[in-house]
Order: sequence, then C-alpha cells, then structure tokens
Amino acid sequence: MGSFYKNKRVLVTGADGFMGSHLVERLLAEGAKVSVYVRGNSTIGTTQYRLKNIKHLEKRVDEIITGNIASSDSIELVKKSKPQVIFHLAADAYVPNSFTHPLEVMQTNVVGTLNMLHVVKESKGIERIVCTSSSEIYGMTIGGSIDEKHPLYPSSPYAASKVAADRYCYAYHNTYHIPVDIIRPFNTYGPRHTYDVIPKFIDLALKGKTLTVHGAGKQSRDFTYIDDMIDAFMIMGSHKDAIGKAVNFGTGEAITINYIAKKIKEISGSSLKIIHTKDRKAQVPKLLCDYSLARRLFGWKPKIFIDEGLRRNVKWAKENLE
Repeated sequence: MGSFYKNKRVLVTGADGFMGSHLVERLLAEGAKVSVYVRGNSTIGTTQYRLKNIKHLEKRVDEIITGNIASSDSIELVKKSKPQVIFHLAADAYVPNSFTHPLEVMQTNVVGTLNMLHVVKESKGIERIVCTSSSEIYGMTIGGSIDEKHPLYPSSPYAASKVAADRYCYAYHNTYHIPVDIIRPFNTYGPRHTYDVIPKFIDLALKGKTLTVHGAGKQSRDFTYIDDMIDAFMIMGSHKDAIGKAVNFGTGEAITINYIAKKIKEISGSSLKIIHTKDRKAQVPKLLCDYSLARRLFGWKPKIFIDEGLRRNVKWAKENLE
C-alpha cells in the first residue's frame, strides 16, 4: 500500500472533518502529496479558511483549497489541483440537521458528489475517486446482517441524500465509465469525533453529567474504530478490484446504545446517571454490517473491537478535555 501512495497526488474533500483528518494523516505517512478541500468561501481562488482537525498538518499538505462543495466553482478548483486520486468525504453528516435543513443537506451531499464526479469525467489523469456513502442508506433493515445487496430503505432526509449520492456514483461509473468506487462505512468512532453518540457520551461522562439515551436503548449499531476504517479507505483508493464496487466496512457486531452508555460509565470511572428520554425521529432499530465482500476482495477485517476502541477513545478524550 505504501508504494502505491508514495508521491501520488491525492486530494481529500472534507479533510478537516473527523474521518477526513485521520485519512490525511495516514496518506502523509504513506508519502502521498496531499491536497485538501475544506469548507470556506465559494469564490474561486479564495484563501479564507479556519482549520480545526488538521491544523497540525497545515504546513505538510501541498495545497489547501477552500469553497462550498455544492457550488459549481468546486469543479474548476479541484481540476486545477490535478489529483490522481480523490477521496470524497465532504458531507453534512449530522442526521438531526437533515430534519430541519433537508434542502441544504441535499445540496451538500448530492450536488457536492455530482460536482466531484464531473471533475473525474472532465479530467485526464485521475485514476480513481473514492466516494463516501453511509450505512444509513439501508435504513429500516429486514433483519440480520446487511450485505451490499440489501434493499435501500432510507429513513431520514440525510439517509435519502446519501442514497442519491451513492446511486449517482454507480450511474456515472456505468454511463461514463469513470473510475469510481463507493465505500459504505458503518458507524465510525474515535479521536476527534464530536457529534455522534459515543463522543457525546464520553464528553458527558468525563464532565460528570447525566447520559441521556433516546428510547429504550435497545437500538444497536455496528461501531467501527477509526483506525480500521482508515485502513478500508486506503484499500478502496488503491486496490484494482475496488473500482465500480460499493463495499461495506464494519465489525459484524451489533452493540446496543445501553451497552455503550454502561461501558463508557465504567471506563471513565464516572458515577453519572443514565436516563431515558423519548425516541429520536427516524430511529433505525438495528444496523449490522456483513463485511464478507471486503474480506473476500481485499482480505480486510476489523482489528479493534468495541471495548478496546472505547478505552482508546476515553483515554484520548481525557488527554484532550477542553
């Protein structure tokens, strides 16, 4: 893998986000020449930006591109960068935001993806674009673990936007034969994540505050540690058998929210209370990954499971508590 990325011109959209920042770190470690696209003013050529997660990498990246991924300006901005590989992670990924701002979420997630597909369609020398989908596209599942042939039943405007983006990627590969592949990460957690249940619970636990569980807490997710998921991204960006495929990545373990709350309380040594409140809108009861395609195609499998991942996450949070 290292030999593939060494001196390769790679562009990462959403580079200052949770997964994007970890991906940039890994690519730099592999010797890639990394450019990043971060949210900013949409005017072509602007240099206005504010970095949070990759501030420490600012001097190591080749170029920092700023703009609105949903603006047509983004096409020319990325084309000028002349990447060989694009990792497209830019998204509005906070599900509750889609309840109140569905049009804005659609613009970012669908139009933003279309813009990046057009970069590849209109450029020479781009070897591949890896587009980031989501396990949320499966929605109200029909039971058991989920493979890539499972029907798509999006249960929120966010999930619907990711379905549309996912299927546009497939359609552009099929119609224009561009080198696109689709990574479908299941719930990913780890250092620098902020808005999902695990980082929220860890933050509350370390501050001695009450943990609030939506509904009965029996809803379950396949929680995947960030290191394993970045391995998956690196494979999808380099392996010849990934092109044209949509591939699930997860642990194959369904963990309830009740378990997460109790385990974080235990690891953090907190005496906090765990209370239950009304269920969240568009709640999906269970998301469980069948990653057998990833194992068969690439030999990928998770290495870090929930107890170890939570211990690492809590340790990092204690060291970085604001």
